Amino acid sequence: MDTGTHVVMGISLGGLALLDPAVSADPHMAHAVMIATIAGSQAPDIDTVLKLKNNAVYIRNHRGFTHSIPAVLFWSLLIPAVIFPFVPGANLLHLWLWTLLAVVLHVFVDIFNAYGTQAIRPFSKKWVALGIINTFDPFIFFTHLVAIVVWAIGGHPGYTFITLYAVIFCYYIVRVIMQLQIKRQLRTRFDEIEEIIISPTMKFRQWRIAVKCKSSFHVGRSMNGEVVILDTFNRVPVPDTEIMKIAKQDENISAFLSFSPVYRWEVDKFKDHYEVRFIDLRYRSKGHYPFVAICHIDMDHQIKNSYTGWIFSEEKLQKKLRLGSV
Repeated sequence: MDTGTHVVMGISLGGLALLDPAVSADPHMAHAVMIATIAGSQAPDIDTVLKLKNNAVYIRNHRGFTHSIPAVLFWSLLIPAVIFPFVPGANLLHLWLWTLLAVVLHVFVDIFNAYGTQAIRPFSKKWVALGIINTFDPFIFFTHLVAIVVWAIGGHPGYTFITLYAVIFCYYIVRVIMQLQIKRQLRTRFDEIEEIIISPTMKFRQWRIAVKCKSSFHVGRSMNGEVVILDTFNRVPVPDTEIMKIAKQDENISAFLSFSPVYRWEVDKFKDHYEVRFIDLRYRSKGHYPFVAICHIDMDHQIKNSYTGWIFSEEKLQKKLRLGSV
């Protein structure tokens, strides 16, 4: 989820914690738990700073190890360890439990969007992405905001936040049912389906669709329960050529391939270089596929420049390559 949603989730957990007698009996403990739940709801996303290095490092690692099982335990121990010296009378066990819940909830909700996390690491480095909830979901954000306001004007924190989470639980169930209905439609339409990737959008009844079949890719959308296929591509294996081998060694191409589950590729030869391009098929928007990786290789088989990331026009992409963006 986005940072704002994680913040309101942390505040809501801090309010819910007032149902715990060990928290509600001591104002200092309540303040400590509120700080801990807000910090815990943000801690796994500390890897966002990797974007300052470059897109390749960010794409390969964001929501990776920092969302893993060892990291969850680490955050749940670190945050209380930092807070406790300032509130020595706090109940350390309950402070740890509420911190742990905040961190676990952060990782848990991130599993439900299309980006996913490596939540089961170290047992597997597989990206777990259920594609149920958009990275920013207006319903989830604003229901949390309403609950916080109700609490702030005098509402009972227990009733308020229990009601909030009951409503959100039902909302998740509805979203799961909607996604399953789309998958049923696709399975009746296509044969030899190997994988269906559905990405939610900010619009409640609109979803992006990418279908991987044995010999083809199909890209489309679902709007108001109706599936429309917008593009179809032949599924051509990536060739084992010298140019492709060199491209795969580039950090931007390598990061893209480690992240994208469904893509097509292009190789073009120009007067003084080759251009290798990989295009993620999950994020079609207005007829354009904005998430790409591209690499230029000169005639001496040396990588000249490369880029991976979100680009919404060919002009901007070529500008980044000219600037040597990596």
